Amino acid sequence: MRYLAEMSDPNSSRRGQDSADFGFRRVSEAEKTRLVHDVFDRVASRYDVMNDLMSGGIHRLWKVQLIDELAPRPGQKLLDLAGGTGDIARRFLDRAGKDAGVVVCDINEAMLRTGRDRSIDRGVLDNIIWLVGDAESLPLASGSVDACTISFGLRNVTRIASALKEMRRVLKPGGRFLCLEFSRVEGALLRRVYDLYSFAVLPRLGQVVARDREAYRYLVESIRKFPAQQKLATMMGEAGFEQIKWRNLSGGIAAIHSGWRL
Repeated sequence: MRYLAEMSDPNSSRRGQDSADFGFRRVSEAEKTRLVHDVFDRVASRYDVMNDLMSGGIHRLWKVQLIDELAPRPGQKLLDLAGGTGDIARRFLDRAGKDAGVVVCDINEAMLRTGRDRSIDRGVLDNIIWLVGDAESLPLASGSVDACTISFGLRNVTRIASALKEMRRVLKPGGRFLCLEFSRVEGALLRRVYDLYSFAVLPRLGQVVARDREAYRYLVESIRKFPAQQKLATMMGEAGFEQIKWRNLSGGIAAIHSGWRL
C-alpha cells in the first residue's frame, strides 16, 4: 500500500472571484474550495457517523447497490474520487479480487489518513494508492482507469462540469463512471418529511453527536443546491459521457447516475 504526498493544485491560480454555491451562500470559487476543505478537516474522523445520521444508516445499502451496479471484474483498476474513508475502495476490492487495484483520490488529506488507517485496521494493505488530488485536475494519465466512482462528493466540487470532464478523460475507452449522491426527493409528502428532518433535526444532531452544527447545516444545504437528476444527466452528456442513466434510491433521497466513455 502506498500513500502519496499532496500534489500541487494547478487550478488554484485560475480560481478567482467567480462565484459558487457554498450551501445557500454565494462565495468566490476560491473561498468555496477553502470552506469545503475546512468542513472535511473538521469532520474526517466522524464522516461515516455523519452519513449514518443524514441517511438513517441507509447509505451503507446504497453503496452496496453502487458496487452491484459497477459489477467489478478481476484485474480492473478503479479511481474512487472523494473516497477518503476508503469505504468504496474496500468494497470494490472485496468483489474484484486481489488482481484489481484502486486509486483513492481526495482533495482532503485528513480524510485520506482516516481511510488509510481504517484500511490498515481491517487488514486491507495491498492494491490501494492513496492520492491527494483535485477532481478538477486529476493527477492521472488519460485513459488510465477502467472505472471511476464518486460517492457523496460531487456536490462539494467547486466546478462540477470541469470535474466530470476530468473523470471522462482518465477513463479508458469503454470505461464507466458512476456517481452516488443525495438527490431530489419524489413525492410531496416524503419531501416535506425529509425537509423537516434535514433542516430541523440534522443540525441539532450534528451539534450533539459531532459537535459541529455548521458542518451539518452546510451539508444539508449543499444537497438542495446540487443539480437534480435530469440536470446532472445533462451535465454528464455535455462532458462527453454516453448511454447515461440514473436510478433513484429511497424515493429519490439519493440516486446513482452512470455513463460510459465510448
